[in-house]
Amino acid sequence: MAERLKVKKNDGVWIVQFADRKILDELCIMEIQEELSRVVESNTGGDLLLSFKGVEHLSSAALGMLITLKKKVEENNGKLKLSDINPQIFEVFKITRLNKVFDIHSSAAEAQASF
Repeated sequence: MAERLKVKKNDGVWIVQFADRKILDELCIMEIQEELSRVVESNTGGDLLLSFKGVEHLSSAALGMLITLKKKVEENNGKLKLSDINPQIFEVFKITRLNKVFDIHSSAAEAQASF
């Protein structure tokens, strides 16, 4: 299985960056969801920052996965923040009103400072 994520911990925050530029197909999304679930489950109370730097395309199924992830992080007493979302993808967040659901920042540094 290809590594879909780059995960590191910085000041108590798990920072996750996507390895893929396009997060479209179901298998890719399932693998990402499994990897993210492992990160969340192994770190109770862990805050999670998803950086979309370099991601150019995101499917609607990936948005569903993010909603599930947010619930899981919050059940573990953590917070989820998103950063570096390109303008095209951000439009999708606005259309679906997910920009109101997620805490979105323009850069990973800004998002991390807000925890």
